[in-house]
Amino acid sequence: MAAEQWQMMVEALKQAHGVRFADGLTDDEIRGIEQRYGFRFPPDLREFLQAGLPISDGFPDWRNASPQELQRRLDTPLDGILFDVQHNGFWLPEWGDRPTEFEAAAAVVRQLLKDAPILIPVCQHRMLPDRPHREGNPVFSVHQTDIIYYGCDLRDYFLHEFLCVNLGWWPMFPDSIRKIEFWDLDRFATRWENGPIAFDNSQGQLP
Repeated sequence: MAAEQWQMMVEALKQAHGVRFADGLTDDEIRGIEQRYGFRFPPDLREFLQAGLPISDGFPDWRNASPQELQRRLDTPLDGILFDVQHNGFWLPEWGDRPTEFEAAAAVVRQLLKDAPILIPVCQHRMLPDRPHREGNPVFSVHQTDIIYYGCDLRDYFLHEFLCVNLGWWPMFPDSIRKIEFWDLDRFATRWENGPIAFDNSQGQLP
């Protein structure tokens, strides 16, 4: 979408859903965020945030929120997977043999997510992968390992989540939806097939 179309989207979100916006992020602000948190905004998310910065509840305030709060939101996918690994027996067969100790299992998961695309928060637990660095990446709803599509792309997400536009096949998605490294939903289809095998939680909460 062109910058003008994202400006139209901002106006539609204001009028139809009451989303509050501040001035869009500047090029310098975008660069600063990317350098601090180690990702690149895909072109469509960048254009949207530069058309207007949403500051209503649920949206990350990339300008004024504390670094700790923004990092907490970026850490949500990792924390959720670790929770399900420890408490709900989550382990994908392709990860190899499941370690018997949680700390060893957590180290495997941390390395996997270190190499995976970063999921950037869009609103609440709706997230957009930073790779590939192209517009058109799908939007995921991420709650621990309950991960589903919530938009074929960023525009589609806003149309359905906020503007209630029925494009004819929601919530079914075409086979052409972009597959994302690690986060491809086919990987998570087997998440509970082996049944729950929780780790001993006597030592307290996750690190």
